[in-house]
Amino acid sequence: MSELVRTVVLRLVEDPSQVQVTEKVDGSVVTVEVRVAPEDMGRVIGKGGRVINAIRTIAKVAATKENVKVFVEVV
Repeated sequence: MSELVRTVVLRLVEDPSQVQVTEKVDGSVVTVEVRVAPEDMGRVIGKGGRVINAIRTIAKVAATKENVKVFVEVV
C-alpha cells in the first residue's frame, strides 16, 4: 500500500528527497502516513483537498482487493 502512495506522491512534489511514507498495520487496518517538504504540502493536498482525496480513493481501491481498510494521512 505504501509503495502505491509513494509512487503517486513522488510524481506530484518538486523535492522527492523529502518524501517519507510509512505504513502501520493493525490487523486489517493499514495507516499510511505521508511526510513531504512544507513547500510541497499544497501540491499533495490540492485545492479543497481534491488531490489527497484522489490519492485516498486509489489506495482504497487497492485495499479492497486485499480485504483491508486503508487510511492515508498527510503529516
